[in-house]
Amino acid sequence: MDTTEKRTNKKERAKERREKRHQEISRLRTVPYSDHDRWWSADTIAVVTGANRGIGFEIARQLAFHGLTVVLTSRDTTAGEETTKTLQEEGLKVVFHQLDILNHESIDSFCAWVNEKYGGIDILVNNAGISHNTGSDNSVEFAEKVINTNYVGTKNMIKASLPLMKPSAEGARIVNVSSRLGRLNGRRNRIGDLGLREKLEDVELLSEDLIDGTMNKFLEEVKDGSWISGGWPQNNTDYSLSKLAVNGYTRVMGRILSERDDSEKIYISCCCPGWVKTAMTGWAGQTSPEEGADTAVWLALIRDQSVNGKFFAERREINF
Repeated sequence: MDTTEKRTNKKERAKERREKRHQEISRLRTVPYSDHDRWWSADTIAVVTGANRGIGFEIARQLAFHGLTVVLTSRDTTAGEETTKTLQEEGLKVVFHQLDILNHESIDSFCAWVNEKYGGIDILVNNAGISHNTGSDNSVEFAEKVINTNYVGTKNMIKASLPLMKPSAEGARIVNVSSRLGRLNGRRNRIGDLGLREKLEDVELLSEDLIDGTMNKFLEEVKDGSWISGGWPQNNTDYSLSKLAVNGYTRVMGRILSERDDSEKIYISCCCPGWVKTAMTGWAGQTSPEEGADTAVWLALIRDQSVNGKFFAERREINF
């Protein structure tokens, strides 16, 4: 068997495994939560950012289907209101509030509103994000906007929401929708600087400052044109780095939040939805939005919170 045949067989086996796992996830989604597993009620408040379409819409719909009250947010008021109306017509308990995670005033206004109306948040799903590349494109023209939205906006939303997370026996939950493209040791798309990679891998030394410094270094190289030889991921570079930052920040916060008293527990995790058929991928993905939303919903509702500070895909833990 020559090299080409081996490579083809390997791809076919990987495809078979992927399809088998998708079938298993589809089966699991049909299994209703038992009374023992249902720690939530209609008074449980779940906030989903960037939920007017795609994966965010499906996360909001599935959480509402399971009986929670969902606050659907989007930057675009008209789109958000129309989406919310669609879900309400299905009999789901969904309300809308405008939110632009790039705008501090918008975040503060939203947090004040949700605190006054509901007394806080039980579940926060950070789904809002952007990408300006599709397929094999790798422009960094919008790198600053991509990183500010996907990482800085998500981080700012987490910080603003922490005081609002409701204490309970089950603990409040934060789920960050991320991507495998942000893995430190992806075979094809990892950080080339071994020293930097080792620092980012060390969960005890990993810090917000280190993550911020890494993003700032990349953006500086984008401005002077040296980023191509900087050892950065070569596939969807700005998006990959923004998600690497989200993954790293999830680990940092997982460590910090684990030190809280049991009565004030907040659990944080991140997940990869896969390559989903949405506008962001130019509708070229292999996974439906329904399947893409599944792991985020599972993490939001699961009782077992050993998931804290970890990274998941298809309901399984994966490496950072």
